[in-house]
Order: sequence, then structure tokens, then C-alpha cells
Amino acid sequence: MRTYLVVAHKTLVEDHLLDHVRELNNTEVCRFHLVVPVTHPHTAWSDGEITGVAERKLEEGLAAFRNAGAEADGEVGDANPVYAVATALRARPDEDWVGIIVSTLPPGVSRWLGLDVVSRITREFDLPVTHLTAAKAPAEA
Repeated sequence: MRTYLVVAHKTLVEDHLLDHVRELNNTEVCRFHLVVPVTHPHTAWSDGEITGVAERKLEEGLAAFRNAGAEADGEVGDANPVYAVATALRARPDEDWVGIIVSTLPPGVSRWLGLDVVSRITREFDLPVTHLTAAKAPAEA
């Protein structure tokens, strides 16, 4: 089955991404593999704490994707989203990958956009990349 790799963290369960997933699901039979990179907070943290936050976000995302009618599985990834994507693709070499969906916060708020993550993923992997941007940061909603 054709599979999209979705890389997101803070925007994983936002409407812009779930609406796109519904559109894709209505036009073709596909599944989604979610990669939720860990994020390092601005305060002191432990590996267990940041992994736990990402695991909870992954579970929330899996439930949201399934509620949107999508078949989904996923994993927690490295803090570097480009490396997290590479690891996920390498771990599943026989998967029929269709493309990569990167969901970010808006410009000016998104750390990933500041790190040029979307362009780096586009250059690094031989798959179409779709960049979706949240209308506003989830905390503002």
C-alpha cells in the first residue's frame, strides 16, 4: 500500500494537517507513517521526559489520524527532523513511499523553518515533499 511519511510534532493534530490527510485518503488508498521528533524544551530536561512527551504526542496523533479515517502507525524520532526522516525511511526500505509531508508552525514561530528543515528534506530525499503550515501556533488557538 502507498505510504506517506508525516513529520510533525506541535502541529500533528492540527486541522491543516488532518484536512490534508482526509483529502489524500479520499483520492487514493494510502496509509500514513507518523514521525514525531523529540523536542528539547528551554528548561532543564531528561531524555526520558522528552521521549515521554513525544510518545504522548504520537499517541494523540495516531488517534486523530484514525478518527480522520486514515490508517496510521508511527514512531518517535530524533530531535533533528531530517535525521528522524532518514532513520524512518531506512528502517522501512520495502515500503511503497509516496511522499513526505512536513507540518510546521507558521513562519516567525517555527524553529524548523528557521533551520531550513523543509528545504533540507527536499534536497536529501528522492521523494516529493509537501510542506503544510499551521494558520497559527496551537498555544494561540
